[in-house]
Amino acid sequence: QMRCEIPVWEKASLTLEEAAAYSGVGINKLRELSDSDGCKFVLWVGSKRLLKRRPLEQYLEQAYSI
Repeated sequence: QMRCEIPVWEKASLTLEEAAAYSGVGINKLRELSDSDGCKFVLWVGSKRLLKRRPLEQYLEQAYSI
């Protein structure tokens, strides 16, 4: 079975590990941010947490402190 590896910067959604490596924000901080009800960049697939890459980028661009 051939696996197609898509670069992180082209993916629509990222795992916590991918998002941490991509953004430089720690996994625990990303988990804390995405646990809140008003989080605009979290996507739940059943119990699996994915982070929407573009909304996460926008959030980080606008944030002064997290």
